[in-house]
Amino acid sequence: MTAIDSTLPISRGKLMWQMTRPHTLTATFVPVVLGTVMALFDSSIHWGLFIAMMAAGLCLQIATNLFNEYYDFKKGLDTADSVGIGGGIVRHGLKPGMVLAVALILYLLAGFIGIYIAASTSYWLIAIGVVGMAVGYLYTGGPLPIAYTPFGEVFAGVFMGIGFILIAYYLQTLEVTTWALLLSIPFGILVGAINMSNNIRDIKEDTIGGRKTLPILLGREKAITGLAVAFVISYAWIVGLVVLQIVTPWALLVLLAVPKSITAIKSFRLGKTKPQMMGPAMKSTALTNTFVGVLLTIGLFIEWLL
Repeated sequence: MTAIDSTLPISRGKLMWQMTRPHTLTATFVPVVLGTVMALFDSSIHWGLFIAMMAAGLCLQIATNLFNEYYDFKKGLDTADSVGIGGGIVRHGLKPGMVLAVALILYLLAGFIGIYIAASTSYWLIAIGVVGMAVGYLYTGGPLPIAYTPFGEVFAGVFMGIGFILIAYYLQTLEVTTWALLLSIPFGILVGAINMSNNIRDIKEDTIGGRKTLPILLGREKAITGLAVAFVISYAWIVGLVVLQIVTPWALLVLLAVPKSITAIKSFRLGKTKPQMMGPAMKSTALTNTFVGVLLTIGLFIEWLL
């Protein structure tokens, strides 16, 4: 029986659920839905492939989160006093082997789903899926984890933002168009922003742990400025697509998310002297990503209906 902190009795099932980081799963859900709605302009929807893509994406993201928990523990980066959102191993006594086993089972499940997807579309997707799975594992595993380098934001944005949107679009249309690529880029930037917000929060512990993340190299204040620039570029990109008549004016609904972006930056600035603001800052960053994706999806869907 796994030992659980008696001061905070939580079942192993609930702990495992917490370590999937459920509030981050919109980073999979939203791009898959967005890519599918984008495909409405060129094709009818194959609901089986949509559900399969969603399931495979969630398996990959949750497994990546669990790998992160496992390897941060194995490398001594996580302690009982860590600020992170996992902690099932260091604070509640979950067995590391159990966490790793669940991650590997999810990878196996994603692999089987991927075979169905490839058989229904193109077997080239198997190669893409293998690369995606490798990146998920190597983010914190392997001899030189991506999370220990300045490139975490880039990998997150490309694979979980742009990649998920384009694959979801491809599954329905069997092509990747310039229009789809242009529309996926701002969301990819925002997925990278979620990664950066996490690294800003963890600057102190990551420095001690030997990481060289982008916020560590830039310094806290410049990293927050970089996050603000990422928000601005994302909104400006979508406005530019509207001005160039590449996308519907309904896409401007994304500007309703601007207040969340401002709240995120202000909260990070306050976090220097008020650490309790770091949580709201990260939440606002994640909500910016979610709101932009949802609002862009709604805008495109309205245009399709009209």
